[in-house]
Amino acid sequence: MRGGLLSLVSVLAVGCQVPGGPNPGSFDALEERQEAVAKGEEEMAQPEEAAAEADRWVRIGTTVRGLPIRRKDVGHGPRKVLWIGGIHGNEIEGSVATAKLEDAFLDSGLSSTVSLTMVEDINPDGRAANRRTNANGVDLNRNFPAKNALPKSKPLSQPESRVLHDLILELKPDCVLVAHSWGRKSRGPHRFINFDGPADRLANIFSVISGFPVKVSKHLPATPGSLGSWVGIDMQVPILTIEWARGTPPDQAWIDTREAILAVIRG
Repeated sequence: MRGGLLSLVSVLAVGCQVPGGPNPGSFDALEERQEAVAKGEEEMAQPEEAAAEADRWVRIGTTVRGLPIRRKDVGHGPRKVLWIGGIHGNEIEGSVATAKLEDAFLDSGLSSTVSLTMVEDINPDGRAANRRTNANGVDLNRNFPAKNALPKSKPLSQPESRVLHDLILELKPDCVLVAHSWGRKSRGPHRFINFDGPADRLANIFSVISGFPVKVSKHLPATPGSLGSWVGIDMQVPILTIEWARGTPPDQAWIDTREAILAVIRG
């Protein structure tokens, strides 16, 4: 009886074999099925990985307190634009603009003509503490190696300003936009577009679309060692400083300037 059962099992096994292929019950067949499943899972994961890659911010430096300074690159066109989402920690009005800029950029069809680099925030320590300076108490917008820097200012003494300095030298951008807000109690508008270097045409484009008046630097308090002084005046790279009125809800700040920002990026 036992021999008959073994013979029957053998016949069934032979009958289930695929011609030219392994026995479905064999280890070879099991390995093939595992490989097929793994391949299918890998193919299914690829779109998810691509989506994650598209949403990935890359760490390019570290703050005094160890927080990441991050960038994201979008588009592949010949025009190079750098967006800086913040430099003073208590000026959060541009945060939504930074978060929504990528989608607006892609929806506007700019990716084939512009390479956009976004820096999320150059001063995360200040943002976390809601204060203008970094964790060392240094105003990062006075810490660049501009020709008008004060003798005792020690340009590039801070890790955050060094990261941005090196990134600009690496990118060689055609235009720079920086998110700020204006909270001074002074006469005149509390929201405006300011520029340094050969950026008057772009500033006027921004002004016409947004309604923000243009305010030239010579009509503002001096900013020795500022990013605008170094990039715009010394390097002769167009740089625009968007000054939203301090306290404007970030959502509203983006709505007010979305089209103007995209127009400047477009050039």
